Amino acid sequence: MITEIEDFFSKGCGRCERFATENCSTMLWKDGLVKLRRICLNAGLVEAVKWGHPCYMHGERNIAIIGALRNDFRLSFFDAALMKDSLGVLERQGPNTQHAGAIRFTSTEQVVEMESVIVSYLMEAIGYAEAGIRPEKQRSELQLPDELLVALDADPELAAAFHRLTPGRQKSYVINLNSAKKSETRTSRIAKFRDKILAGKGAMEQ
Repeated sequence: MITEIEDFFSKGCGRCERFATENCSTMLWKDGLVKLRRICLNAGLVEAVKWGHPCYMHGERNIAIIGALRNDFRLSFFDAALMKDSLGVLERQGPNTQHAGAIRFTSTEQVVEMESVIVSYLMEAIGYAEAGIRPEKQRSELQLPDELLVALDADPELAAAFHRLTPGRQKSYVINLNSAKKSETRTSRIAKFRDKILAGKGAMEQ
């Protein structure tokens, strides 16, 4: 992944094989991304590279991050649970995202037209940062797939290791297993995940 901010706008994030090619998603939406960057900087935010993307901060607090996909580019807010979204422009990042926190764009013109809206949302987020307001942590009971319950019952060592995982790592396995349509696929994945779970890693960790 990149570590220099200018590389994002000239080459991409460095997370896939399309990095520094004309097929990079960043290159497809470069003008719009540059416009978003200017809006964030003009709002007084400090720019940093995090997770290979331009992240905009106020003090020590992450406010928003910009990124590009094949079909759109977006401005995503941290602490999305706090955002009032009075204009209804925020969307969920994906089916497993709890709160709507992203504004998606498919043209530079959309960014220009929405500049005042973007600024108002940035200022709202900055206000929460300055006031030290954080969203309440919501704990939800994980619903473990039946195949995982069976495996944990049959394998005490695996069960102990799984319950030692952080909630986020446990959730990564639940999401991965629930994405499989067939029971036998879920069972096969559990077998493959065993060593990772014993090592204290999440489903996507190497």
